[in-house]
Amino acid sequence: MSQYSQGPILWNRAKQIIPGGNQLLSKRSEMFLPDFWPAYYSKAKGCEVWDLEGRHYFDFAQMGVGSCILGYADEDVNRAVVDTIQKGSMCSLNCPEEVELAETLVSLHPWADMVRFARTGGEACAIAIRIARAATGRDKVAFCGYHGWHDWYLSSNLGDQSNLDGQLLPGLNPKGVTRTLKSTALPFGYNNLEGLERIIHENPGEVGVIIMEPVRDHDPERGFLEGVRKIADRIGAVLIFDEVTSGFRVNLGGIHLTYDVTPDMVVFGKALGNGFPISAVVGKRDVMDAAQESFISSTFWTERVGFVAALATLVKMRAQHVQEKVVEYGTAINQGWTEAAHAADLKIKISGIKPLTHINFSHPEALALQTFYTQEMLKKGFLAGAAVYSTLAYTPEVIEKFTAATYQVFSQIRDWLNRGESIAHHLDGPIKHAGFKRLT
Repeated sequence: MSQYSQGPILWNRAKQIIPGGNQLLSKRSEMFLPDFWPAYYSKAKGCEVWDLEGRHYFDFAQMGVGSCILGYADEDVNRAVVDTIQKGSMCSLNCPEEVELAETLVSLHPWADMVRFARTGGEACAIAIRIARAATGRDKVAFCGYHGWHDWYLSSNLGDQSNLDGQLLPGLNPKGVTRTLKSTALPFGYNNLEGLERIIHENPGEVGVIIMEPVRDHDPERGFLEGVRKIADRIGAVLIFDEVTSGFRVNLGGIHLTYDVTPDMVVFGKALGNGFPISAVVGKRDVMDAAQESFISSTFWTERVGFVAALATLVKMRAQHVQEKVVEYGTAINQGWTEAAHAADLKIKISGIKPLTHINFSHPEALALQTFYTQEMLKKGFLAGAAVYSTLAYTPEVIEKFTAATYQVFSQIRDWLNRGESIAHHLDGPIKHAGFKRLT
């Protein structure tokens, strides 16, 4: 692909008039293949994508950053949405689907009683934090994992700019966040109860909220989630599980249900609406009621399409056993990576839940290897990065094609390494970014 293709050209134009180039770090070309990533699409259907020049790819990158678990332009969800648009997606009155979706989410989580809605995962986390602080009357938040861009979260880096580096994305700059929030968001490591206990000990009577991803790259060690629950109960803190990423991927609801540990609130997004904006905060009545004492309100949180899309998505998830299938597909992708690496004598590390699996190369040139993998897979008709969100739209045949292409690229990597050559010398452009960086 030439860097003078329409996508890279448009991306360079975008960086001149849109700070950061777009609205989402995860979709930046620099996160995949600087100068050569297609950047823009003209059409997306199932697991297939066409760029601005009509070139066809199978998407094994991020499937809409995890939002399209059923696949792009799912006919059943689209049909419901189109019908809603024709009837009117916004009105001075409320849409009944809001109540129906709330009742559905509560029914899927027997420990819960009430729901608030938003449109994005980050704002839903911010809503949950606001409600939890209102419920406890305490300001400080202990957190584990990635929870979005809002001030409450980025304030963790005010005291130490590396506080968030181990939580998912390194290099998150808190510039623009008021310094009065310093030391109000306190990080602890996953599977590290001692770290959480240390926060509690150093901030006696001040921590009112604990928010965490119940699962991210690794399974919880025995007793970890239970231990967090006990600590929250002991200090009277609200426990929030952020399932914006993990929700509805291994089961119909929150992944926490598989571990039988009950939070006070859980946050959903991404897969809930299959690409249409909808997020939810589901919680216990005694906590959620505090929302009525704090002003939390927005016009487009009432827009009808998100509720309708979520209801149609949930119906299809249940009818087609979607979670079982995406787990199966993720398992097959992992097996393909493992066997291809073994055949090429490459060392890799696979992590994450099976429907959201990550590959990392165990090599001093790991980022260069990842960039080369993306570069060569693109030439073979695959959008590929370090993570794959599995989708119902995959088929065993498509996964076999992806695996066969991976074998070929891994074999190329082996040949260059065996010759003692730097992989960076075989890149068509710069090495990919690994975290948040300013674009020039």
